[in-house]
Amino acid sequence: MAASRPQAGAFDSIETASRDEIVALQTARLKKTLQHVYANVPHYRNKFDAAGVAPEDLHSLQDLAKFPFTTKSDLRANYPFGMFAVPREQVVRVHASSGTTGKPTVVGYTKNDIATWSSLMARSIYAAGGRPGDIVHVGYGYGLFTGGLGAHYGAEHLGCTVIPMSGGQTEKQIQIINDFRPDIIMVTPSYMLVLAEEFDKQGLDARASSLRMGMFGAEPWTEAMRVEIEAKMNIDAVDVYGLSEVLGPGVACECFESKDGPVIWEDHFYPEIINPETGEVVPDGEEGELVFTSLTKEAFPVIRYRTRDLTRLLPPTSRSMRRIGKIVGRSDDMLIIRGVNVFPTQVEELILKDPRLSGNYQLIVTREGHLDALEVQCELQREASFKVTGTERQEVAHLLRHHIKSLIGVSTEVRVMDFGAIPRIQGGKAQRVIDQRGKP
Repeated sequence: MAASRPQAGAFDSIETASRDEIVALQTARLKKTLQHVYANVPHYRNKFDAAGVAPEDLHSLQDLAKFPFTTKSDLRANYPFGMFAVPREQVVRVHASSGTTGKPTVVGYTKNDIATWSSLMARSIYAAGGRPGDIVHVGYGYGLFTGGLGAHYGAEHLGCTVIPMSGGQTEKQIQIINDFRPDIIMVTPSYMLVLAEEFDKQGLDARASSLRMGMFGAEPWTEAMRVEIEAKMNIDAVDVYGLSEVLGPGVACECFESKDGPVIWEDHFYPEIINPETGEVVPDGEEGELVFTSLTKEAFPVIRYRTRDLTRLLPPTSRSMRRIGKIVGRSDDMLIIRGVNVFPTQVEELILKDPRLSGNYQLIVTREGHLDALEVQCELQREASFKVTGTERQEVAHLLRHHIKSLIGVSTEVRVMDFGAIPRIQGGKAQRVIDQRGKP
């Protein structure tokens, strides 16, 4: 790694508490949260009444399964401030989703909520290997998106020096990294690969930069992408998880000493995994849809919020709290190609098995008559672009097509393009899927 790792250890004592202590705290906080939303949010009161449940019906954590789910459509139906559980005057900040598929989802924070968020992000940065005095380069977008400000406040709370770079300006990102010499970078994993390429384009050795650790989130990414980032940047690549509706970044984070899945900060969020079709809770270790209930939020509590992220709950390792496995996809961005379920991350994993291919790719979905068709567009690594012959390029495409068919079960066309042919994102989430079905 670019610099020596800090000593392992917890930021807050609750991270090493016993399971009984954690469950007792969760139960007490959950009862209070249910009472809070029932008294102050008409949507929850109506939903609970319709389901025939009341806050007093919760005696144990397992009783939460009696309560109805909350979905993104519920949030949009109460746009903009209908889900707030405190008077609007007590809300000191609002954030919102991009709203690309409808009205944005609006979330609010009281002064205490901001303090909690900052503390949890500080805990996350510490778990990832950050320490007071580190310089943190924040490449997440600032604004209504929660990423930039969430990372910023957390780093300051920990006692770090923050570079509020935001997204975009790729050439300048490299200049700032070289001149300011940050220890930590916080960006989307796909944009980290873009930055690695920019180092190379400028004739600089990315592995020799000052960075020792990166916290990557806001989009699903694979273990193969972690390996590629760590190899290109000579850093620890750590997964941080969050979503605006639940808090923002800092709901869960990997510990640098184990890097075996984000630890859920269970003193503030109660997780469930459900069967996305039936809504039934499934046992720990079984894959399904991740559901969160907030335990301490004042302005915008969420009860059994369906994240649409597909993962599984894993037992504790570096901390006393449970972990989530890598997000394998989302139940609402899953592609169904001729009856086969396809997640972009599955294809990404296979692409990155070939060292000649970069981590940039797009899935183009079209319809031929009544049948869907999938084309995988990927590109060669920079150095491979000069070495790979036309025949070898065809072999790369054939091999990837074979692996996708064998391991995922869907027939595809594979197009191997030159390095740089796929458009680069400028700090935000990469557009992995272009669905052209039904378009002229």
